[in-house]
Amino acid sequence: MSLTRIIFATSFALVLAPTGVAFAADSGGGSAPSPTPTTTTCTNGKVWSPQRKMCLTPNQIRANSKKNGTQKKTELKPDDILYEAAREFAYAGQYSNALNALKAAENQNDPRILNYYGFAYRKLGQIDRAMTYYRKALQKDENYILARSYMGQALIAQGDIQGARVQLVEIRDRGGENSWAYKSLLQSLGGDRSTY
Repeated sequence: MSLTRIIFATSFALVLAPTGVAFAADSGGGSAPSPTPTTTTCTNGKVWSPQRKMCLTPNQIRANSKKNGTQKKTELKPDDILYEAAREFAYAGQYSNALNALKAAENQNDPRILNYYGFAYRKLGQIDRAMTYYRKALQKDENYILARSYMGQALIAQGDIQGARVQLVEIRDRGGENSWAYKSLLQSLGGDRSTY
């Protein structure tokens, strides 16, 4: 098996896990995803389809699932494929492609989708718009610590250091003190754990 296929298979392992596990892993893990064919092979914002083994537009990813009508239990759901693609695009600095992938998702109220809208808009410098999405994500799941971490970073960008500290304490109080989400926001606040 080639290294590209191993990386591709590994990047989707969490998505294939039971829903609770996938969300738990995502809730604090904000490290960059491993590149897949979405950013190494596909062009023009297309997304690698693991089922079709080809690059498709985000809308084709969603439409392909509806057209087939049935889905094997081992296949990834279109929203999961689009979410992973959006993360990969965002971390590759392709924010417009990330937003296009998110817009194609069927469940626009999925906290993961909302959070990555916020991430992409924050990286594009649209902090107020990003904050709207972080708030929506937290309305759907108040324990979503990755959204709290990204929101804290947006608050820092707005000059609201106290608001960012509140989010850091919320992450800690929700059991996320050893998570990437906590450590990343703590570092953005200067890294002094003793004051929180």
